[in-house]
Amino acid sequence: MSVNTKLAVIAALCLGYGVQTASAETVLNVATAGDQNMVDYVKTWLGPKFEAAHPGVKVQVVGTGPGDAGSNKIVEKLTAQQQSGAKSWDIDVAVVHQAAGGQLVEKGLLEKYRHAINTGSMVTAGNAKNALGVNVDGYVMPMFLSQTAIAYNSDLIKTPPKSYDELVQWSAKNPQAFGYNGIKNGMSGVSFVVGWIYAYGTDAARLSALPYDKGVEKSWSQAFAKLKEFNKNVTSTPGNAGTLDMLSRGEITMGPVWVDMFYSWKDQGKVPPSIKLALISPGMPGQPMYYVVPAHAAQGKLAQEFIALATSPEVQAQGIVKQFNWYPGIDAKYVKAKLDAATWQKLFAEISPDDLANYGKSFPITPYFDDIKEGYESQVSN
Repeated sequence: MSVNTKLAVIAALCLGYGVQTASAETVLNVATAGDQNMVDYVKTWLGPKFEAAHPGVKVQVVGTGPGDAGSNKIVEKLTAQQQSGAKSWDIDVAVVHQAAGGQLVEKGLLEKYRHAINTGSMVTAGNAKNALGVNVDGYVMPMFLSQTAIAYNSDLIKTPPKSYDELVQWSAKNPQAFGYNGIKNGMSGVSFVVGWIYAYGTDAARLSALPYDKGVEKSWSQAFAKLKEFNKNVTSTPGNAGTLDMLSRGEITMGPVWVDMFYSWKDQGKVPPSIKLALISPGMPGQPMYYVVPAHAAQGKLAQEFIALATSPEVQAQGIVKQFNWYPGIDAKYVKAKLDAATWQKLFAEISPDDLANYGKSFPITPYFDDIKEGYESQVSN
């Protein structure tokens, strides 16, 4: 038997038993938007797990930066590759924000893959189907859900506000005790402002869906005027971390925060046990990060296997929830069995799955979102 024949037989046997036969040169390129912790998660935890299950494959990860700007770099890169006519693109898996997920689908830059992976049926949340008005069903898998909420000092506030109306009343009686960063230097403040418009301007269902209609905004002037009056009774904070820091030092007793950041600080002892969370009605926005596969990924099949691992109940439990205090991307019921009771209780003790379902909202579609920020600048902060 010739050497070539022997190699062919070995390869066939390996494929028959589902063994990976990728060569040592096989590289899975992952590009992720978000903070450095997103890069570190893939590089030090998720990537090694995938490599262990796929001998001969190397996961190479690059960060494109925080916020929508980081996602936009991925959109620009894939757009350039599409326009170049390249048959094989050099990003295999991308992690992007919700708005970018919709843009990528509209531009025809993604593979419709969710039906092909075994975890695809484990997500039923609306954000897996709709990205700020764009139908992304089948093209995305949520990596995790990040949610904003109101943090408060339970030693000083026994019954926290349950709604924006109650918060306004409380702040009038407790001037400067509520703090947030407006729309500068952090999305927790932006989220609070968006929730304000949902409460006093236009509801989340309308602003999170197409079509865009400038006429919808006719009631916003009153909402912004009310917010300007409200701001006279609140403290300005320097950003996401600044709000938490001022809460921890007792300089304010209530303010909007990102839930995952809150619990991470609490785990590190930077937030006292007395600080707790509440999600007020009609709701505040959060957003998923999406795993996507570019339409002409060089390693499309491996990319699907990577995302299947990343969204498996075990990895979602031990990586997403336990390490980072994010809400899982797949439905929580699949993750619960993989978590110890203490971790599950910590994540859902103050904001229950029902609270998330009722009051966890999407951000508005981009035109409304831009108009909200512009309206705040011109009518509230001037």
